[in-house]
Amino acid sequence: MLNLTELENDALIEIFNIGVGQAAASMSAIVNEAVRMSVPSVSFIPRAEAARLLGHGEAPERICGVSQHFRGAFETDAILMFPEDKSLEIVRLMVGEAVPLKELTDMEQEAMCEIGNIMLNSCVGTLANIFQRELEGSLPQYHVGTSDHILTATGSLADSVVLMLHIDFLLEKHQIHGYVAFVLDISALHDLKEQINLYIARAMGQA
Repeated sequence: MLNLTELENDALIEIFNIGVGQAAASMSAIVNEAVRMSVPSVSFIPRAEAARLLGHGEAPERICGVSQHFRGAFETDAILMFPEDKSLEIVRLMVGEAVPLKELTDMEQEAMCEIGNIMLNSCVGTLANIFQRELEGSLPQYHVGTSDHILTATGSLADSVVLMLHIDFLLEKHQIHGYVAFVLDISALHDLKEQINLYIARAMGQA
């Protein structure tokens, strides 16, 4: 398991808040409503524990997820996840109140992939810019199921570690909590820690 110092943890939260700030601006343009997003916490946990956290206990709720595989400075599967009922709420915001529910569910996959693409590329693009390294992503893939199913569907190893971002979405009339998970193997974890420390050194004028 990766342990970050307080300085490294603060730097990582700062980086991701820049990324979700960019995503919020893009989302605001789509839903025609002010969107504010923040990352109040990040944590590194085993994949099985991440599945339990997202599933909320004994009777896991269904999760809607969008995943992309990234490689470059480090390799990771990135997954944006919401409770299934919240994903429809977000799609409704995108397409407007006039669209009937049946049409809304038909549009859900395409709309969620667009949202996932915005969110994940904003977060990963910010990492790439700040680390001054390239990260290339695959096309987004849509998943619905339990958290364990979605974390497994990315093809990641069972003993992988999950970098979990808790993201708050605040809209004028809505408050939605979602998660972005980065599934990393041991090599990728150490690459990430090295990049964080290079970023801190540059910020402090030591590089």
